[in-house]
Formats: sequence, C-alpha cells, structure tokens
Amino acid sequence: MRRTSRFASITALVFTVVGLIAPFAHSLEKQPSSVYHARRVALAAKLHGGVAVLFAAEEPLLDFMPYRQDEDFYYLTGWNEPGAALLIVAETGQAQTAGAPAPRSYREILFLPTRDLRMEKYTGAKLDAASPNVVEATGVNAAQQLTELPGVLNRLIDGDRRLLRNVWAQPESAQAKALVVLIAVTLGQDANAITARDATVMTQQLRVVKDEGEIALLKKAANASIGAQRVMMRATKPGVTERALAGKMTAAWMEDGCERASYAPIVGSGINSTTLHYSENTRTLEDGDILLVDAACEYSMYASDITRTLPVNGHFTPRQREIYNVVLGAQQAAIDAFVAGKSKINDRDRRDPDSLDNAAYNYINTHGKDLHGQPLGQYWLHGLGHMVGINVHDPADYPALLKPGMVFTIEPGVYIPEEKLGVRIECVFLVGADGKLIDLVAALPHTAEDVEAAMEDK
Repeated sequence: MRRTSRFASITALVFTVVGLIAPFAHSLEKQPSSVYHARRVALAAKLHGGVAVLFAAEEPLLDFMPYRQDEDFYYLTGWNEPGAALLIVAETGQAQTAGAPAPRSYREILFLPTRDLRMEKYTGAKLDAASPNVVEATGVNAAQQLTELPGVLNRLIDGDRRLLRNVWAQPESAQAKALVVLIAVTLGQDANAITARDATVMTQQLRVVKDEGEIALLKKAANASIGAQRVMMRATKPGVTERALAGKMTAAWMEDGCERASYAPIVGSGINSTTLHYSENTRTLEDGDILLVDAACEYSMYASDITRTLPVNGHFTPRQREIYNVVLGAQQAAIDAFVAGKSKINDRDRRDPDSLDNAAYNYINTHGKDLHGQPLGQYWLHGLGHMVGINVHDPADYPALLKPGMVFTIEPGVYIPEEKLGVRIECVFLVGADGKLIDLVAALPHTAEDVEAAMEDK
C-alpha cells in the first residue's frame, strides 16, 4: 500500500514537472510580435484581395523525431506549437459597381486546435482560444478554435464568390486540400470548384531578404556552427570514425543552445569525400586521408551551412594542398567578382558575365590538372551556392540576383574519385546594406595553413 501510494505521488510529481517544462520545450528566440504582424500585412498586400490559409506542422509520429514548425507558418507567426492554422484576409477597396460585394478590412486570425488534456500529461500543456491572454501569447490579432475555421471561411466566400478563385494555401498541405473541398461542398459547389493558389510563392518573395532580427539569428547559428567545426578539427586523427566526429559536433551545437542540425552532417573521408551528399558516416579515418566535413546547425529555426576540408593526419600532402588552394582560389574569385544588384548565384550560363558561378568555374578550369593533364572544371559538379535562412536551402527564384539583406553560400568544390580526393570550401555571406559582402563564418580557419594550425590546437 505504501509503495503504491509513493509511486502515485512520484508519478503526479513527474507529470507536474512535465507540465511546467513542456511550454518551454519548443521555446525559441523570437522577434517582437510586431515583426510577424508586419510580415502578415505584407503577405496580404500580395493576395490581390484574396484570403490565405496556412497550416502549422503536425506533431511527428515518432518520439525521437523533434518537432519542427512549417517554415512559412513560422515566418508569419513565430508560433511553434503543432496543429494551428492562420487565416489572413486581404483588404479590398471600395466597390466600383452597383451590387458588388462590400469592401473588406484586413483581418488575421490564429485558429488553435482543441486541447487534449489527457495527452497533455505526456506532451505538455498547450494553448487554445480559451486560454487566458492567448492573443498576447500568440501575437495575432484574434484567436479562435480550429473548429471555427470552415465556418469563417465559408462566410467569407459566400459574401464574395470571387474568392472561389482567390484562396491561397500551401500546395502540399493535406489539411489545406481537405479544407478547400469541404468549403466547396458546403457552398453547393463541385468539389473542384475551389483551386487554392500557391501562397508559398508569395512568402518566398518576402523571405529572400532578411531583416535585422533574422540576421542576428543567422549569426548565432553561424557562430555555433563555427564552434562545432573547431571541435571537429581538434578531434580529427587516424582511427576516429566519421560518426564520432558527427557526434562531437552535434553535442557542441546542443551545448550552444541550438535545437538541431541544419541537415544531415556530411563527414566524408577518403573516397567518401567525393560523394556530394554522403551521410552514412560509417568509415574509420586513415592516415593520409582527406576529410570533407559539411555540417552546421540551426539556432531558433535559422540555419547555417559550412564546409571545411582537412587532412586526417594534420598535414596536407602536396597534391591535397594543390587542389585545396585551387578551390580556395575559386571561392575568392567569386568574392572578388561580386557586385550587389548585378551578380547572380546558381547561374551556370557560361555566357553570363554577371554569374558568380562562372567566375569560380573559370578559375578552377584554368588552375591545376587531373592525373591525365585535363582541366579540373569537369570535377566541379554542383552550383556555386544557395540562399540560407529558415531553411538551409531557403527559397529563391534562381538564378538569384543578389541584393542587400540576402544571405547565401559560396561553395566551390573539386571531386576526383580516381584520387579519392574531394575538396569543398563553403562559407555563408550576407550582402550588407552598403552592398559589400560580409562573411558570417570568417572566424573559422580558411586557408590550408590555418586549418593545419587549428588541428594542432588540442
């Protein structure tokens, strides 16, 4: 009897602690609510008088899969709980013809799912529309139960049937597809009467230029990623496994307050260095190997992306150093060619003088040879870079014209399987307000000499 009573008391205590901790389990460093509100207003201005419905990511099925919010939903709300929906109603002007629908004012509503109090004993407390101070907590002008969303949207479209062709949503969202069919049926329309337009095209346009708060978060992600890369450099030596190095970096990210890796870490030694997205990380490092490590983390949903290449034994061979310096020179050639508002990234058109890809490729193809005396350009297999933000490959319309506020990578590489030699050097750059490039990972060893020195700093 005592043992049972004691167990019940401990269980109750555990649930109480979980309840207290759980609201912070998904806690991220957010910007002020006014920033997210301004983004929602900016999206509304792109909807041509329509309405947008965006859904939050669902809770993952498996316990070991950490929750990650839908990127566009997070960009617009900063809200990090599953199962919610956001409705944005664009303002419309004064009716120009008799009988036309009355003008609409801008509206925004966050719809929150019904709480499952039993499940919250395991997952932690959640908010719903009836929770005290829910508007202040969410930062959205109004909050309602998710069960009200179909009725609200139904009344909007019933009052202006033009909205049948002007609903915006995430194209791959199962929730959005189901909602659209339900609304069509309740309005007496064919199930295919409403075809949702792609809201992510509009959010992409907003996300491509970062504000000051986003840049601050990107810098924190970069700094944590730099620290982990330094840990990896000090730990690299013959006999260590690729997976052990990935684990040391993961631990360093977590210690720095980051929630996860930005992508599956690539730790490729020897022949694995020539596989672009190698992620098995199963090989044991050997003396004389080259090691390519493409690994970085997220801080409060914002990503970094860093690649460094190093000699496993701490000293580049003459051939490894030669190829390393060719790749480093190609990166510098792209940096030197950069002109804000003119240069483009991920543009492989060899005729385009404004392509940074061409600047890097031309350097690689005119410096160094393979073992058969052929130019090295054939061994560069990918684009020069990509945008970075809430996603490590943030959306953009490529080839992307680079402007102030954009954050992107410059990452040339040469991969020669015949020599078991792959080299990639990747840094994250911000286009400053003055149009000049700012290397967000400048503190990380860059030259071959600096990499060797970092490896000796045990």
